Amino acid sequence: MSSNKTTIKTSLIISLLLICTIAFGQEKKENVSNAELFSSQAGTLIEKEFIDLGNIGKTEIQILKITDMISGKSVRSLRITQKVKGSYSSDTKIAHLDSDEIDGLIKSMNVIKKSVFGTSAKNYTEITFRSRGGFETGCFWSKNDWSTYLQIEKYDRKSMVWLNRDDFDEFLDLMELAKTKI
Repeated sequence: MSSNKTTIKTSLIISLLLICTIAFGQEKKENVSNAELFSSQAGTLIEKEFIDLGNIGKTEIQILKITDMISGKSVRSLRITQKVKGSYSSDTKIAHLDSDEIDGLIKSMNVIKKSVFGTSAKNYTEITFRSRGGFETGCFWSKNDWSTYLQIEKYDRKSMVWLNRDDFDEFLDLMELAKTKI
């Protein structure tokens, strides 16, 4: 009987250890764009070319061309940066949108511009576009108006950029330009 209790206790302890190992051993996968994955490959010689498109206030919009100089393969992405000053230091928030995401962003922004801005909502409402890398743009209904924004890094309130309607239109124009250059 004592041997049976020992076996049960041992089995329980091993089971608990396995569960803890599995639970704590899981890595949190970050959202990254395909361009970021391409540029972080080990054993490659990478060239990055930054092509300026324009600015929305202090937010810089660029095309990033990444080339593996050994294989000759290259990818392009949209790069959005915002410098944020803190109390003691500054930080640069960076978002990358893969070339295949730009069309969806443009379509989403056009829907917001044509179908949302002219309407009102009864309740607090959010409309968002999110890239695979975590960049987000959209609008929300609050205080009887639609407010528009960019969020450069997911879960980072300091990376929020508030857009007025003219800024929204200018950002959309820059996305249309980016689409022709990517």
